[in-house]
Amino acid sequence: MRRKLCMSHATPLRFHSTASAGSAVSSLWQLAPPPAPGLYASVIVPAKDEADTIVAALTALAAQVDEEGHPLPPGSFEVLVLANNCQDATAQLAREFGTRHPHLALHVAETTLLKAEAHIGRARQLLMDEACRRLEQAGQPLRFIASTDADTQVASTWLIANRAALVAGADAVGGRILMSDAVPGCPVRRRQLQDAAYQLLQIQLEEVLDPVPHDPWPRHHQHFGASMAVTTAAYRRVGGVPAVPYLEDEALYQSLLQHDLQVRHSSAVRVYTSARQQGRVAVGLSWQLQEWQRLGPQEPLVPHPAGIAATIQLRRNLRAVWQHAHGLTLSSQEVFTELLHLSEAATNYATFGAFWNWARQQQRSPEYEALPLSQATHELRLLLAALRR
Repeated sequence: MRRKLCMSHATPLRFHSTASAGSAVSSLWQLAPPPAPGLYASVIVPAKDEADTIVAALTALAAQVDEEGHPLPPGSFEVLVLANNCQDATAQLAREFGTRHPHLALHVAETTLLKAEAHIGRARQLLMDEACRRLEQAGQPLRFIASTDADTQVASTWLIANRAALVAGADAVGGRILMSDAVPGCPVRRRQLQDAAYQLLQIQLEEVLDPVPHDPWPRHHQHFGASMAVTTAAYRRVGGVPAVPYLEDEALYQSLLQHDLQVRHSSAVRVYTSARQQGRVAVGLSWQLQEWQRLGPQEPLVPHPAGIAATIQLRRNLRAVWQHAHGLTLSSQEVFTELLHLSEAATNYATFGAFWNWARQQQRSPEYEALPLSQATHELRLLLAALRR
């Protein structure tokens, strides 16, 4: 951030909660007070049967500080918790936390979503839509929705680090997600670290073959609901988060890319999430940990580095085709003659992201055999060394 935040404490904001049943979601937040005039961030926390973790999650949010370690001013951010389809005391514990911490603008709602909507995508959509509405009502020039989870503890500088990346020009920020309770030496933990190394090598390969100016190295590979920030303008631009049963965060990320919005994977933005293998969603981190546990000593198969490199090079060349079709200055002098037949089609797409989403499906790429994780990691290192030479 370029501007220091005022550290004076205003009158504590009142704590409110609401309750709802069935599909009557329009009144979820009707008892919440209007947003504070200085509100620039609204943190959303979907929670389903999270009585064991919700207090720790809220404690971390209540302890947010600036770069100098001073508490953020009351009213500069708020927290929206949606306890959906809970069979435990999640909502009650959140309310009690609000009573004990009146300086935190905390709003808790309860609902029982119908079976067809009782999933994380709908819960996160309800929260982000409301956060966007409240931020627009507050009217701050730079305002953003910050998503996290009820089993996650954000770093003390989480909000200010997100804001710094947005001030620098990003439309959205993916934060680094680390394990808070992983057991050292655990086979699943080792597999997770090996996978992270493989993912980071892919990013380095992209940095060599087709660097992304707004998301330079060093960066990471995560853009998930446990730590995702997006400006209200970007959120409106993509039409909000899709209400899919799972991987709604990945769907939002892909929408941002298709609209050529800038997503920064900032290593300064960090959260610590549970390493539990019994999660609340069908497909997510807990599911991935379960899969690694199920495999045991057998290594997972991952994409071949040659195929990854081919996809990155195709993206680079198709970007040149799209720029050529739109009369823009080419970002490189790469040879893309064999792809020029796509120029006419490229004029139908206002953004490169949308064109890339279509064009990559039209191209016949060589098929590469998947490799065991350790072998693929080794091949990636060799490929990177050769390219850098």
